[in-house]
Amino acid sequence: MPKLALTDISVRALKPADGQVTYWDASLPTFGIRVGKKRKTFVLLVGDDRQRISLGVYPATTLADARKIARERLAERTLGVERPAPLSFGEALTLFLATYSKQNHSPRTAHEHTRILGHHFKPKFERRDLSSIRPAEIVGVIDGLQSTPSEAEHAFRYLRTFFNFCLKRGLIDTSPLGRLEAPSKGSARERVLSPGEMAKVWKQAEKIGYPYGTIVRLLMLCGQRAAETAALRWSWIDDEGISLPSYITKNRRASRIPYGPLTKEVLATIPKTGDLLFPARGHTEKSFVGFGVSKLVLDKCGVQNFTHHDLRRSYSTVMASSAVGAPIHVLEKLLNHSSGTLRGVASIYNRYSYWPEMRAAVETYEAWFRGIMNRADWRSSISSGS
Repeated sequence: MPKLALTDISVRALKPADGQVTYWDASLPTFGIRVGKKRKTFVLLVGDDRQRISLGVYPATTLADARKIARERLAERTLGVERPAPLSFGEALTLFLATYSKQNHSPRTAHEHTRILGHHFKPKFERRDLSSIRPAEIVGVIDGLQSTPSEAEHAFRYLRTFFNFCLKRGLIDTSPLGRLEAPSKGSARERVLSPGEMAKVWKQAEKIGYPYGTIVRLLMLCGQRAAETAALRWSWIDDEGISLPSYITKNRRASRIPYGPLTKEVLATIPKTGDLLFPARGHTEKSFVGFGVSKLVLDKCGVQNFTHHDLRRSYSTVMASSAVGAPIHVLEKLLNHSSGTLRGVASIYNRYSYWPEMRAAVETYEAWFRGIMNRADWRSSISSGS
């Protein structure tokens, strides 16, 4: 078997092999990396019978982490140290959420870790030892989510993060997801609501009222992301516009957008009980998160098959259409897109805010939107410039 000084550069440079080729580390002889057609897996030989165990798949498991785990395993066996009693899935999940998820991710992502792992995997595996969970069982859970491709993809990704955490903590010797491939995300959504559908959603949101119905109306008027809108604070809003700090946005870029008279009317209906516009029930510093259950009530408007993000796409489509005619670079500023027409060198030297252009687009959009609310003969699309 070939020996190699395993470094980040040498591991990255290893090419896929037709068969299984293991490269053993020159400085730690029983530690190596096994290269196949599709993956590279860190391995370690342990015991008198030189049993091979997996330490994780590269690059999800880094060389430094794998070498650290290998040294810990060898030290345990050399010193006769007993491994801790195995944890159950439920116990390890509690540890993961408390010591890793909340410490290393945004509140929204930590909430999604809790929701998805707790809902899809905890009922089946809660009392099971981590090491007893088989890949086929995980495939069975993921396959049951294929009617919702995005949920299936997120479930797989979050479970992989969880098992990698367990691997690095020494709670398991190998991850059951090591040889599994992530499910397809499905094709990108293209749903755009017609003016008539937008009016129906708006009227249902009015009926639902504060807080969720108000959030939906702001999504339709401002085109921002649902989580960012739910997290709005009064200290970010003035008479001219709404500012979003970088730590709250998806792309970690601060943004500022103007708003028009219709948005001002909606903002005036929101009670001021603290800095948050939409605090979660019973909290003052935690924003609204009940989108899933609340959406079921919104769906009673009669509009089929739409998501909160489709409202943002519909906003963007109207803005770009002849109904408003916003130039693409102005629209990207309004949407806080991190890639597009203003990037590279242009994004460095062009510091113009486009504020007047954004304001003009927003005011035209709100006038169009107010118009569809009073219209009886809805058209099915905006392609003709309605």
